[in-house]
Amino acid sequence: MTDLGTGEIIYELRKKIQEIQTRLDGLGEPATDIPEMIQSANLLRLNEYLSKANENKSELLIAYKQYSSALEELLSSVFDIQKDLKDILKEQSSLIVDSSNKTTKPKIKSKKK
Repeated sequence: MTDLGTGEIIYELRKKIQEIQTRLDGLGEPATDIPEMIQSANLLRLNEYLSKANENKSELLIAYKQYSSALEELLSSVFDIQKDLKDILKEQSSLIVDSSNKTTKPKIKSKKK
């Protein structure tokens, strides 16, 4: 793949999966009972159908593998961002607590005589 962003890669792979699925669906069902054809012709057609179906299913598996890898990469990035955001929130919270402690002066109680 060329230098595409993860979102674009996922979109392209999803499109590829849909195209392969459409081709696979377009094959229809194998021809088994065509009365005007002899048994060997039926077997040849069935073999051709199975070869095409197998080829498309192999492509589909490869595309799904690439798609799931891209999704895992994207999910990993999301978790990294989530971790970074947690760290930033903790840091900001500690800064807020520190600054509020510095600005608040403790009250000294005076003793009555």
